[in-house]
Amino acid sequence: MYIKSNGRKKLGILWLGVLCLWVIGLRAAEPQFRAFRGTVPGSYNYWFFDPQTEPDERAHYPLLIFLHGASLCGTNMDKVKRYGPISAIAKGRSIDSYIMAPQNPGGAWNPERVMKIVDWAIANYAVDTTRIYVYGMSLGGYGTIDVAAAYPDRIAAAMAICGGGTAKDLGRLSRLPLWIIHGTADRAVSIKESDRVAAAIRATGDDSRLIYTRLQGVDHGRPARLFYMYQTYDWLFSHSTHDPGRPVCRDFEVTPELLKNAYQDLGRASKYEEEGEIDME
Repeated sequence: MYIKSNGRKKLGILWLGVLCLWVIGLRAAEPQFRAFRGTVPGSYNYWFFDPQTEPDERAHYPLLIFLHGASLCGTNMDKVKRYGPISAIAKGRSIDSYIMAPQNPGGAWNPERVMKIVDWAIANYAVDTTRIYVYGMSLGGYGTIDVAAAYPDRIAAAMAICGGGTAKDLGRLSRLPLWIIHGTADRAVSIKESDRVAAAIRATGDDSRLIYTRLQGVDHGRPARLFYMYQTYDWLFSHSTHDPGRPVCRDFEVTPELLKNAYQDLGRASKYEEEGEIDME
């Protein structure tokens, strides 16, 4: 059949339109982070990730809280995308969990304010309240320790990276699985800060739920690669507050070599490998 030139152009435009609608439909079906500002009085603005694409068929999912470092503080919420779970998912990491990534306007993280947005998530989504996790780095590592110390019976497991702790009673951390990770060559936050937290836990006489990894020769920025590794999420999600005795999972080990290969299984290139580490302070 002969189609005139104008007819071919119209047909091509039609198929282009169909293709665009198909791509838009696929993007609409993908889980997305949504920004919430001023939603929870007395708390933080935050990003929220819902892993489900069918809101009418909700299953219970764990909830992961990410606390960023000082360089991401402020009011521009796009800064929170710089590293952490939002960046990891954008680069191809699958995280089968609700995720909350609040933005701290400045100063220390406040555990009560963090828990207010957790309660918002529980009220509005099908959160498995036995599987709530917190992790963070640098200032967020301090926040992780302080949140876990304030709510050891609500947090199923915590991972504190290159931080410390300001909680009055750090001994409460002995009640939950906690992984502290810090580089010995960290010049931004001294490893002595993590040493002090670990010592307080050991002083309780029960450090059976503590893993403390001192990464020899590793600086402040490189441990940020943990946010991109599937092992991080496998470890966190292996814990529940309903576990008898709440033992810590010791099936994983973080080494400088593992950090070096953190991006190997991601489907999209990492800008950190292309451009080097960014300031995570």
